[in-house]
This record gives sequence, structure tokens and C-alpha cells, in this order.
Amino acid sequence: MRRNIFNSLLFLALVSVIMACKTKKAIVKPPSVVETKEDTRKSETIKLLKDKDISFSTLSLKAKAGLDINGNTNNVNMNIRMEKDKKIWVSITALGIEVARALITPDSIKVRNNLQGVYLKKPFNYVHTYTNKQVDFALLQAIFSGNTVGDFFRDETLIAQENGVWTLSGVNEGLAYRVIFNTLLKVNEHNLNDIASGGALRVLYGEYQNINGYLFPANLKINSMAGDKRININLDFSKIERNVELEFPFNVPNKYEVIN
Repeated sequence: MRRNIFNSLLFLALVSVIMACKTKKAIVKPPSVVETKEDTRKSETIKLLKDKDISFSTLSLKAKAGLDINGNTNNVNMNIRMEKDKKIWVSITALGIEVARALITPDSIKVRNNLQGVYLKKPFNYVHTYTNKQVDFALLQAIFSGNTVGDFFRDETLIAQENGVWTLSGVNEGLAYRVIFNTLLKVNEHNLNDIASGGALRVLYGEYQNINGYLFPANLKINSMAGDKRININLDFSKIERNVELEFPFNVPNKYEVIN
């Protein structure tokens, strides 16, 4: 029972790093048609889509999340800090009490469970317990920021217009991907499928808001299937601060038990 609760908190920390925005900001209404022509060259389309990516060095975020892991539901608040390409720090609170803290880097995952006084340190690939094996730090960062995924712009990637919007599709090291953009040229949907294991990850972005010239998702839904794990997450965002000085405190009291 303790391990189930701890694993739920860990996954919650991993999937909760995303670009957030103030909910009172005006929603950007997508145009009725995509802002490019169907005969646009592939290189030009790639540049158009990448140019819509969010530029940042650090992010400080706040969000609310509803999590369902195999029918076990939780509602929490999150304080999220990110240093691009280096680290993701998450503090999870419920009823005003910090229940867990996590520090994620490209190489490792550290999670402190304050409710049960336990601590876990694992290599990054521990996330594959809950996600596809091709998921790495860069992919998580891109998905959670609403940005494009660099590995999906390959020579063999099919880029086409379907129903008036751009789509990307292809296979990368056993991971079949299909990305659908909206008419703002921002990601609307990621569909990832592990061909060998049958695992799947679907990410749905809601409406976008304009904050300081950048488009940020107002909400996000994640549906993950890996082995016998079924996870559904709904995220609603309340605040974002971009390119501010941040600290990433993570210490473990001596009394905490290290678990495997």
C-alpha cells in the first residue's frame, strides 16, 4: 500500500512539469484555417512550426492536477521550477501540506515522500515503469512546454496537411508518433505508441493564452498506458514566471528511509 501511494506521487511529479498561464488572461482564438499553404516546402513548414516554440531559460509554475492511476484518484497543487535542459523541481501539496518533493535531471530522479518519511533515488529510466522506453528528459520537457519535439523532425518524417491543419507522423527507434497542430501552429495533440510493447501515450492540449508574446497552454490532459499501468491526468494552470532567478532546494532528513 505504501509503495502504491509513493509511486503515484512520483509519477505525479514527473508529469506535472508544464508551461502554465494565468487563467484570467484572454484565450487566443485560433483562426478558422491554418496560416500556411499546402504546397509550402517541408523545410519552410518545419521553420514555421519551430518558430512557435516557447523560448525560456527558467520557468516558475503553479498548477492544479487531477490524477487517476488505475482508479486511484488524487487532487493536488504543484509548485514547479525548471531550468532548461538541466533540471525540473516539483513540490506537491495537499490541504496546505507538502506531501512530496522531486528533482528530475536528464540522468536521475529523486523523490522525497514527506508523508511516510521515505526517499527514492533512481536513474532517469525509472520513468519507463510508467511511460514508453523512448521517453527521455528532452521529450518530457518539450511535451510539457507545449513545444515541438526535435526528434520528430526527421528526414523520413511525413509532414502533411489534414483537414486544414499540419500533422507530423513517423517512427523513431520503435516509437510511432503522430503530432497534430492547431491553426495557431501550436501542438494540439501528441500520440505516441511503442510498437514492441503496445504502450501508448496521448497528450491533449486545450486552449492557448498569450503571455508576453508567447502562447502557453491553459490546460492539458495526459493518458498513459504501459503494461498494467493506466494513468489519466488533467492539469489546469494558474501562473507562470519566465526567465527569473530560481532555487531548487532538495535535502533529505537523516531520519528518512531510503527505499528501492
